Amino acid sequence: MFSDPSRALPLSESTDYDRLLSGRHHAPHSLLGHRSRVGNAGYRILHPDAQTARIKTEHGWSQMHPLTPSGLFEWVGLKDQLPPHPQIQLQFDHDAEHTFLDPYSFAPDIPDDDLNGLSNSTCWNAHQFLGSHFQLRDGIHGIRFAVWAPNAERVSVVGDFNHWDGRLHPMNNRGASGIWELFIPGLDEGVNYKYEIRHRSSGHILLKSDPYARHYQLRPDTASVTQRPSDYRWQDGHWMMHREQKEWLHAPLSIYEIHLGSWQRDENNQFLSYREIADRLVPYLLEMGFNALQLMPITEHPLDDSWGYQVTGYFAPTSRFGHADDLRSLIDRCHQNDIRVLLDWVPAHFPRDQHALANFDGTALYEHEDPRRGEHRDWGTLIFNYGRTEVKNFLLSSAFFWLEEFHIDGLRVDAVASMLYLDYSRDDGDWTPNQYGGNENLEAIDFLRDANTILHKEHPGALIIAEESTAWPMVSRPVYLGGLGFSMKWNMGWMNDTLSYISQDPVHRQYHHDQLTFGLLYAFTENFILPLSHDEVVHQKRSLLYKMPGDEWQRFANLRLLFLYLFTQPGKKLLFMGGEFGQGEEWNHHQALDWHLLQYDFHSGTQKLVADLNRLYCTEPALHRYDFEEQGFQWIDCHDSTQSIISYLRKEEDSAVLVILNFTPIVRERYRIGVPKAGAYGEILNSDSIYYRGSNISNGDHIPTEAQPHMGFEQSLVLDLPPLGGLILKYKT
Repeated sequence: MFSDPSRALPLSESTDYDRLLSGRHHAPHSLLGHRSRVGNAGYRILHPDAQTARIKTEHGWSQMHPLTPSGLFEWVGLKDQLPPHPQIQLQFDHDAEHTFLDPYSFAPDIPDDDLNGLSNSTCWNAHQFLGSHFQLRDGIHGIRFAVWAPNAERVSVVGDFNHWDGRLHPMNNRGASGIWELFIPGLDEGVNYKYEIRHRSSGHILLKSDPYARHYQLRPDTASVTQRPSDYRWQDGHWMMHREQKEWLHAPLSIYEIHLGSWQRDENNQFLSYREIADRLVPYLLEMGFNALQLMPITEHPLDDSWGYQVTGYFAPTSRFGHADDLRSLIDRCHQNDIRVLLDWVPAHFPRDQHALANFDGTALYEHEDPRRGEHRDWGTLIFNYGRTEVKNFLLSSAFFWLEEFHIDGLRVDAVASMLYLDYSRDDGDWTPNQYGGNENLEAIDFLRDANTILHKEHPGALIIAEESTAWPMVSRPVYLGGLGFSMKWNMGWMNDTLSYISQDPVHRQYHHDQLTFGLLYAFTENFILPLSHDEVVHQKRSLLYKMPGDEWQRFANLRLLFLYLFTQPGKKLLFMGGEFGQGEEWNHHQALDWHLLQYDFHSGTQKLVADLNRLYCTEPALHRYDFEEQGFQWIDCHDSTQSIISYLRKEEDSAVLVILNFTPIVRERYRIGVPKAGAYGEILNSDSIYYRGSNISNGDHIPTEAQPHMGFEQSLVLDLPPLGGLILKYKT
């Protein structure tokens, strides 16, 4: 029985309130909070489980009157008696009470420019108004929640603070933008929350984590978690100021690829924190001479076995290793030591996890509805709908977020090939052509070009790197020339040819000699990185060491030779963790690398070689100045297939180094090789040195030339070539 029947709802409002009470209304602000009355002010609240409600006026607590048996209450009085944001006190069964500031006294405040920009233009700051954000409104602290769900009938914020009850905090729809918004006063950091979404047509209820959340619970829990803006004090100002001035095209770039969860672990085989990793990793990178670190995806993901490539949190570092500021500290430490930090970024696909992006508002919102365009057959994942402006802006904002919030120096874009082709890994009839009848994904191409153009413009010096495995032309050429606009591209052809060749028994290598030489036919058509990545040492592919034929001595000699070949070929360098010391087992993400192997001479010798190759590559301009240009390379002899020997020059304006590689276990005595200058040459690195646990076949540091023409040169040298060994020589006098 209502205490005042005259206050019952007017018939004109009853339909709206029926929808509100049944959890189907799109605009609760129009029904709750302050209500205009003739000569008076009114205020309404909804809490279905409350027995009574009171409101705090200028004169103290005043009883609110029930309008329905479903928890809808109203207060009516003079306007000057009610503050702008009144406190509400609810009484429940068993004398429980709850006092709070009512969210519906705060009007939605996302600017129209942002609302319209998400769907109608290029927008790279969506993360600044979507998601959960701390605000101070009229002197009151709280959190504004905002989410894009255009096909929802109702969206509510649910969490620990309201017992996950979707009836209590329905959000306000912001019209054609498809954005829903609600400011909840009094909430602080560390609140677990999700969005409860009711689909407009089916009425199905979905529970979704926030696509723009900055923090998530540790798996297997999947709630988003509120997080205050970072007050981390960066110490990398010098690095950031000079990064955009660095001429990366002609600078050395040696990348150490790492999976944070398995590089090292503690004594109980548990993860190290970001800060613990920094304490160990940064000194190691300096010791080994790597000047760049590439993090396998650390964006939040629910499954360890995905290595981070099935992302559910595109704006959140994984909580596996600690707080976001701990990651900032790791990156800061790298920058203070002149180490570039790259992040694996995954815009090609996302997982089907029901708490995340898939079927987000009851429809194929982030993915294509047609499975012939919306599903990745190989990975069981979903493909982003690059033709939808809001989806492109979601991804673009993610890229900007990492570059801005975490000072990331670049992104390695995963699986670009799968983005470019509509028929990627699909059978006939399982894909639909583009409007011109071709297999090119025109929408994805436009997205990549737009993203690369904007990212390079807004963040000069940041590197955007494509993992692209096909012959798509001009991947790393500017968009205005018709390219895709990436800074660099992984050279997957070089990697496949090289590992195929080096895996051959030396007696058969003469028949595969073209695998060493073919790559130079296209080496300067792109800005290439030469990758020996994690993909090559998993899934029964064997470690780099055990790809090598022969006995133990030959395997390590082959591995050292491979590394010398890597560091002297044109192109920037990438090596996956563990390869540098000859990890024996395939990479296992469930455990740390086999660091104990460094007690053995072959492993420690290999590690020393990689460190010396890094230092030589970074300090010798001839080895890096023209990694992407033809004037930096010259064959001396690429035809000696019978003996499986190649030789070449790496050059820059003022100097050159000579590289000779012997891919057989036979010492080639008195091997003659042509050289460009008369005088004397000396070894500056020998992979067969006893220092690296080789057989120590050496020519010393003073090797005079002979005036005997050879290989098109007027002068030549006579050398003893070590077995399965490589030499780097430099002109002395």
